Amino acid sequence: MPDAIQSIDIEDQVDEFEVAVPSPPELMKRRAKSHRGFIIGGSVVIFFLLVAVFAPVLAPFDPYDQDLTRRLIPPVWDAAKGTWEHPFGTDALGRDYLTRLMYGAQISLMIGFFAAAVSAIVGSCIGMIGGYFGGRIDNFVMYLINVKLALPGLLVALSLVSVFGGSILALILILSFLFWDRYAVVTRSVTQQIRVNDYITAAQALGTSRTRIIISEVLPNVMNQIIVIASLEMAVAIIVEAALSFLGLGVQPPTPSWGLLLSEGRSYMFFMPYLINFPGLAIFFLVISINMMGDGIRDITAPEGRN
Repeated sequence: MPDAIQSIDIEDQVDEFEVAVPSPPELMKRRAKSHRGFIIGGSVVIFFLLVAVFAPVLAPFDPYDQDLTRRLIPPVWDAAKGTWEHPFGTDALGRDYLTRLMYGAQISLMIGFFAAAVSAIVGSCIGMIGGYFGGRIDNFVMYLINVKLALPGLLVALSLVSVFGGSILALILILSFLFWDRYAVVTRSVTQQIRVNDYITAAQALGTSRTRIIISEVLPNVMNQIIVIASLEMAVAIIVEAALSFLGLGVQPPTPSWGLLLSEGRSYMFFMPYLINFPGLAIFFLVISINMMGDGIRDITAPEGRN
């Protein structure tokens, strides 16, 4: 009888222990709440995103409205000439600088997001196909990756932009071409580890098609890696777009782009430094915040996963 009571108590303790163990989503929530880098970076990214989305409502002026009578008005903290009507001053054509910075966030985030998304789709598909099928297909995928890695990225971008132009769609496609190999390398490696697992073998034994196995079994297991890479590549895409626009090969005037604002302000950098300080700081804070958020996502999701 005492043995029976003791066994019941042990079973109750085991049940209580099993109930107390948090689920993987709950663990990720706890890590997210305690990860300072993820919280700070995510908050700044959300701030820029809100500014970009609501720029037509928040912006005090039209970003293309020119008035030479108010050109090169300094920021509001310049006691001599600054005014609250233009808190960040105006540019050489009299356009409100705060307004152009807000609309510039739209361009940078749009190009960064879609470039990362398109390259993620292309690179991940190539990597999963090579990693799952192996053999000659994998050899061909590795050949493509090696060729891409051998190309000088910035020089290729300059060449392609000079040929296809600096429209937003062209920039997204060109940047996607520059970044797809990073996704392919990682997803190929992870897929090679996943394809030998028991649940893949069971799916094959049930006659599940290869396409369905890749979509339903492989893709969920590489999604964490794809998200982390995408968050980091988005930051790189924003920097490259700004560099191309600064060189005059990216977004063309009068479209407000942070890189273009840097290019337009470099002629006045010694007399009106705010013309390059504001877009430079915007690029810096957005990029470092995206990197912090990406590192946080990696730290939060890395311990989880089926593989």
